[in-house]
Amino acid sequence: MKQIPVAIVDDDALIVELVKTYLDQQSEVDVVMTAKSGEEFLSLLSEQEKLPEVLLLDLKMEEMSGVEVTSALQTTHPEIKVIVMSSHYKLSFMGFMLKSGVSAFIPKGISPAELLTIIKEVAENGHFFLPEQLTILRNQISSKSPKPVLDDANQLSERELEILKLICQQKTAPEIAEILFIATRTVEGHKNNLFAKTGARNTAGLVIYAIQNQLIDASTIPLI
Repeated sequence: MKQIPVAIVDDDALIVELVKTYLDQQSEVDVVMTAKSGEEFLSLLSEQEKLPEVLLLDLKMEEMSGVEVTSALQTTHPEIKVIVMSSHYKLSFMGFMLKSGVSAFIPKGISPAELLTIIKEVAENGHFFLPEQLTILRNQISSKSPKPVLDDANQLSERELEILKLICQQKTAPEIAEILFIATRTVEGHKNNLFAKTGARNTAGLVIYAIQNQLIDASTIPLI
């Protein structure tokens, strides 16, 4: 079984130790880095032989916030998927956090078992939404909102729309390739086109884009 390389960044040493201790006991996860600040993490990252695939990141830290760390990673290591885990969790922050490039935004009070599920979901699909987050997204979309008219350069192809809908159904690239009878590499190419055309930074952004532009029926998105 492939282990998911994970990093933990939090200025609360007890939180770091507790989360690391739990994750170290899980066969699916390999904690490859810990840090007590965003600056320390970014500094260690440049020396790291094995990069994390998923980063568990505190939101409010001294000097450099979780949002600032996420922004820096978008430039240097966009492949690292960020889960912001905060005691300052509010549903009203969700839109801003997702637009900032995070793959999931969760409260620190979440159970260890739920945290492990979320890590695996983000590693596999690139995003995770709590049920109440999806409910808010659905309720924010007016059924009377007009469908956007894209110019020719940004018009999504039928294949790209197919792939976007499957991404919203939590399908991975290999699963999409199997469903559509195409190569996984081809799926990744279409995903890159979707990022370029929509301006989304990750698959969470693609889901938000699809909901807001009524390219999918929000009620069909599965709740994890």
